[in-house]
Amino acid sequence: MRLLLCWLTLLISANLLPAQHRSLTAQELRLHQIQMVGTHNSYHVAPAPDLLQTIRLLAPDIADAIDYTHRPLAEQFDRGIRQIELDLFADSHGGLFATPVGHRALRQSDPSAAERETVLLNRLQSPGMKIIHSPDFDYRTTVATLHEALQQVRNWSQQHPNHVPILILLELKETVHGPAVVRPLAFNAQLLDAVDAEIHAVFAAPHRLVPDDIRGEKATLREAIFHQGWPPLSKCRGKAWFALDNEDHLRELYLAGRPNLAGRAMFVSVDPQHPAAAFQKLNDPVRNFAQIQAAVRSGLIVRTRADADTRQARQNDPTRRDRAFASGAQYISTDYPEPDARFSDYRVQLPGNAPFRVNPLHSFPPPSAFKQRPTKPQSGHWKAITD
Repeated sequence: MRLLLCWLTLLISANLLPAQHRSLTAQELRLHQIQMVGTHNSYHVAPAPDLLQTIRLLAPDIADAIDYTHRPLAEQFDRGIRQIELDLFADSHGGLFATPVGHRALRQSDPSAAERETVLLNRLQSPGMKIIHSPDFDYRTTVATLHEALQQVRNWSQQHPNHVPILILLELKETVHGPAVVRPLAFNAQLLDAVDAEIHAVFAAPHRLVPDDIRGEKATLREAIFHQGWPPLSKCRGKAWFALDNEDHLRELYLAGRPNLAGRAMFVSVDPQHPAAAFQKLNDPVRNFAQIQAAVRSGLIVRTRADADTRQARQNDPTRRDRAFASGAQYISTDYPEPDARFSDYRVQLPGNAPFRVNPLHSFPPPSAFKQRPTKPQSGHWKAITD
């Protein structure tokens, strides 16, 4: 027994224990082995009260769903957010969304609020991809164009070069829900290429993580993820990476001729068996709990949502949030990185408001910061520690 204890002591001191019996260091952690908090519609500003009241008379559920406001992007990053979501409308010539119906109505009911919006509307005059939730009525935003948003992310990243990678999820919009006068442009192959070009223009190769980086010499992204996994954090700090939110015809158009996303700037959400599989969007952590865990255990990075349509905050219901963290999804998106005092104390953040923690599916025993029922790790998973 004494000999055995001496042998174990030597192994521990020499850091030679098998991986499953020692802690992962921060340098050894890979991108898919951590968990972060992000925001949904990260640019969104709730409509002015008078306009929101008008919307509520016609569609109370919609009024509730859009009654939330996010801080500017840099302030979110300062508070630990590491994933943002931007909705894009194409506006090649500029001005397409610069005269919303809601603003004209606001000029009559609340002239001072309308006057404060003029700066935003002037920014919507320039050509380029516009960041809006819905034209005409839900148009207020902290950042008007894709170029402006990318510059804000890049500037913050340069000031914080050691940050864990920031995921930027882009949803391309071609239709408007609800009444609208403006008709959005349809995305075509050229406009998809323009989104990629905008990303490449702002984020040079050393500062971005693209599908080609992950695939390397492997035939497909799926093969690379299976055999190599995502990069260590030490290799991708200070970078941003991008994913296409769409899972419709625009995703297929983006993949057309490039099933492995060769040369593309964005990852796409696809089934784990797809050649381009590396990222998956599974927004409902209650209904999709087992599916999320299976995807994470296969090496994919998953984004899910802790809340939707302001319901969880209004009801102060943490059920969906807790399932999201327990699922092992790497990015947990929310409208409430801090509570809305009008509704409740509901919020979504990591312990200590840290920017990341070890993923519960890659630690032993799993963290239990939110008192959820612990997720039993697979045998062979390493215990992990945060910075």
